[in-house]
Amino acid sequence: MHDDRSITEHRLRRVLKERIKPAVHSRSVPLTVERWEAPGEPVPVAEGLAASYAPCAIGDMWGPAWGTTWFKVTGTVPADWAGRTVEAVLDLGFDRMMPGFQCEGLVHRADGGEVKALNPYNDWVRVADRADGGERIEWYVEGASNPILVDHSVTYEGDKRTSGDQPLYRLARMDLAVFETEVWELVQDLEVLYDLMTQLDERDARRYEILRAIDSALDAVDLCDVPGTAADARARLVVVLAAPASASAHRISAIGHSHIDSAWLWPLRETVRKVARTTSNMLGLMEEHPDFVFAMSQAQQLDWIKTHRPELFERVKKKIADGQFVPVGGMWVESDTNMVGGEAMARQFLYGKKFFMDEFGIETKNVWLPDSFGYTAAMPQIVKLSGSRWFLTQKISWSQVNKFPHHTFWWEGIDGTRVFTHFPPVDTYNSDLGGAQLAHAARNYQEKGRGSRSLAPFGWGDGGGGPTREQIGRAQRQRDLEGSPRVEIERPDAFFEKAHAEYEDAPVWAGELYLELHRGTYTSQAKTKQGNRHSESLLREAELWASAAAVKVPGYAYPYEDLERIWKTVLLHQFHDILPGSSIAWVHREARATYAAVREELTAITVAAQTALAGEGEEELVFNCAPHDRNGVPAGGAGRPVAAGQPVTVEDRHGGGHVLANGRLLVEIDGRGLIVSAYDLEAGREAVAPGAAANLLQIHPDFPNMWDAWDIDAFYRNKVTDLVDVDALEVAQAGPSSVTVRVTRSFGLSSVAQSVTLRAGAKTVDIVTDVDWHETEKFLKAAFPLDVKAERSASETQFGHVYRATHTNTSWEAAKFEICAHRWIHAEEPGWGVAVLNDSTYGHDVTRDMRPDGGQTTTVRLSLLRAPRYPDPETDQGAHTLRFSLAPGAAVGDAVREGHALNLPERVLRGAGPVAPLVAVDSDAVVVESVKLAEDRGGDVIVRLYESRGGRAKATLAADFPLSAAIESDLLERPLEGAAVSAPAPDGTIPLTLRPFQIVTVRLRRA
Repeated sequence: MHDDRSITEHRLRRVLKERIKPAVHSRSVPLTVERWEAPGEPVPVAEGLAASYAPCAIGDMWGPAWGTTWFKVTGTVPADWAGRTVEAVLDLGFDRMMPGFQCEGLVHRADGGEVKALNPYNDWVRVADRADGGERIEWYVEGASNPILVDHSVTYEGDKRTSGDQPLYRLARMDLAVFETEVWELVQDLEVLYDLMTQLDERDARRYEILRAIDSALDAVDLCDVPGTAADARARLVVVLAAPASASAHRISAIGHSHIDSAWLWPLRETVRKVARTTSNMLGLMEEHPDFVFAMSQAQQLDWIKTHRPELFERVKKKIADGQFVPVGGMWVESDTNMVGGEAMARQFLYGKKFFMDEFGIETKNVWLPDSFGYTAAMPQIVKLSGSRWFLTQKISWSQVNKFPHHTFWWEGIDGTRVFTHFPPVDTYNSDLGGAQLAHAARNYQEKGRGSRSLAPFGWGDGGGGPTREQIGRAQRQRDLEGSPRVEIERPDAFFEKAHAEYEDAPVWAGELYLELHRGTYTSQAKTKQGNRHSESLLREAELWASAAAVKVPGYAYPYEDLERIWKTVLLHQFHDILPGSSIAWVHREARATYAAVREELTAITVAAQTALAGEGEEELVFNCAPHDRNGVPAGGAGRPVAAGQPVTVEDRHGGGHVLANGRLLVEIDGRGLIVSAYDLEAGREAVAPGAAANLLQIHPDFPNMWDAWDIDAFYRNKVTDLVDVDALEVAQAGPSSVTVRVTRSFGLSSVAQSVTLRAGAKTVDIVTDVDWHETEKFLKAAFPLDVKAERSASETQFGHVYRATHTNTSWEAAKFEICAHRWIHAEEPGWGVAVLNDSTYGHDVTRDMRPDGGQTTTVRLSLLRAPRYPDPETDQGAHTLRFSLAPGAAVGDAVREGHALNLPERVLRGAGPVAPLVAVDSDAVVVESVKLAEDRGGDVIVRLYESRGGRAKATLAADFPLSAAIESDLLERPLEGAAVSAPAPDGTIPLTLRPFQIVTVRLRRA
């Protein structure tokens, strides 16, 4: 029996490949082909249509990297093909690898309308279901010659400025052909049955029934006349295809999808075209298959269609109204969730869901993030406050060490909010609905016995492409097929409703969804990350001061359009291959330029608003955008500068170096330029571990097993070089308000200069690190060994913080050898702790070691720079300025305050006098995250705040303008039934009661 099966399997594979599949398109005639090379960047369609075309032949090379070649194809359907189904086969030179990672094309009519996209699994265009004969064909193919960059080799093809100019592709085929429907159907029958058979147990009689049926069908095929015998062959498969699935068969909700990375191995401008290509194909499939449903996330991508392909957008709107084209996700892009700031995450939903509601009249209820690199524990509350009910991802299946224990569960966030969550057990967001994947989904599903269904997104993705007619054919055949899970194409919400109903008491997972992979994304492309953090801070400033000016200054106009446009730009760059640093050089080069433009524009908005608020005058005013008072200036207000405390002193240190003091801290910097003591004079505690040195720069080799820009592997720690050699050490600045010691070092091909500053009145040691970085495959860390026995560390995340163990008791803790933090990370013993703060660093590690004296050292390290070579061979090369601080004696509340202060520096202007805050909160535990004017432009003031310390808080919100109402709202600024906000008191203040880490959005209606 085994030999018979093997013979049949080999026979089937060969006959399919060499006889049956080639017969799908039988008779053919060549089309006439002409070409035009577009100069430079892609041109508008009208320009491509009007170009002067030159003759072109099959076999010609075309397309330098990132170029666009337009092909004009013309021909006539032969008269004797009347009554036959006719297609054009347009092969640009595909090598049958995944669509989206090589050349692609979009076919246009002569009037400019989109016909269909071309890729390796979609090289056909339907001419006529039943030809009359004599039909004239004139199409224009916009061919994109994107280079193949998926093999992880070091290449400079990832930027048009450094790529070669030689053609990459050879034109393979441009024909009209007869499409043999029965042959195509036979292919689908045989492939579905073969895939199913290979997944069945060898003891299962069903396996051998299928084997015999396939054998019989192949006997019926005349290899010299496949089209003429295909129907007879199909007839021999009817019985095995008609056998129904068992009542207990796993149920799979198949949702058409094409996860299109908004940038990755291609620039943003190419994604604009990828989205149009995929969408045109999906609309065609919807016309052909009325039951087909396609889900598309990322409002940005639909906005690109609206802007660049308005005719296509109108077709999309119609199919959305019909229910076949389904917007999902509710976010502007499928963003990273580890590093995106709290307010930015809220705006992902605000602008994403607002787009869907404004353009299509629908509100998405699910959050669709299949491919981000781990998920913040703040997400459940954000999801709920956005008006969404469900969360979907599958990326956690990529974890290298621990298998996640659930596929359907309740996910609990840091504030206690829970959201119903599903991980598709098919373990891919690009399913082909083949037998192997469906069988894996059924076997892998963790909820057996309680739940019975899962979701499978199907279609080519990452680079686009989407579902194919072959995949739809598989779904149709496996809807009710013995031995297979039951497959039904349906809308995502239908799946979630059913899954929720059958498993309402699903298990609970509390805390972050940490991906045990791709940890290097917290660090790669430091300037992209810095641009993001600084842009978030600048947006906070611009909105706060513009809101205050709009309320207080007659004639000042709030810049609604500018701020929304800038927000959407920043949100786009939070996509999960841009902000994490895993895109090609072109993407990050453009990102750096974009962030520079954002900085310039937001600074202008901020200064204009502050100038309006300050009024005419020569009094020096300090504007404090931070959510806490500092140096006598109120949070969100402006006042006169105030002396900050005792003067700072500096003395020479015995043995070399310097000693800095300000009455609160005593800091010793040794002859190596390292901090060997940071003594908290108020608590009588030393922050630096005995015999150790803080602000120690360390270099590790960094050559992960794969996924260079994405990964760091734990073995990088096996070798370390401490950077202790000094080129120069000097007191660079000394005065009563601050003292700065500057140390410079050289290492490898690089150099670093660090300025260590102690300010009057401060309990932080501030460090500015200027690095000229020219290393390759190296990892730069800054270590702070602390004299603290900390069982856990706290890391700031969106609207709060998360705790992570410092030990490695289990494989779950050991896997978190690199962690993400926002503005600060904190380690403490009961009663005393230390914070390490930063202004643009996200990657950290925290370890705990036993000392010879019996004590324990907790070492916090910041991950400053990497130098992976794929996909950008010049990652992080060049000059960087990084800022971080050490805060001895800091509690979590201090870390929150100092983290904001570091990220939101004061601005000094001259004006008439102090400016009162537009809004104020009387509790340091309650942080005002943002102040803005309402999206509906009615003049209401939106205040978003949160409890920052992980405890209950009562506070009073006061507004510096007359109020008529205070309304608790969701993230979309709609009224929310809640208990956090009370009605305004007679004096106009608003009492607040917050639970731990609760986010509260208050809409203040002006009287």
